[in-house]
Amino acid sequence: MTKTAAHPNVREAVGFDRPWVTVVWDDPVNLMSYVSYVFRSYFGFPADTAEQLMLQVHNNGRAVVATGNREEMERHVQALHGFGLLATLDKAGE
Repeated sequence: MTKTAAHPNVREAVGFDRPWVTVVWDDPVNLMSYVSYVFRSYFGFPADTAEQLMLQVHNNGRAVVATGNREEMERHVQALHGFGLLATLDKAGE
């Protein structure tokens, strides 16, 4: 935290306005085609975007699939769990 110039005794809250993200993690259970299907059907991603995100999950172990407020990201995580995918939420940039 930093002190503001106008009020040297007041510290700025840094990071409170950062959005949250939904992260999908690679798992040994779901087929790549199924993960791509979930991204298309749940999020409405075009086929090429769903494929790119699925490949990020497969090759990098994770992919950020949505960004927004915490409540919205919690809904996405719960929905993805309903599809059998491993998903978590986190602060953007962490």
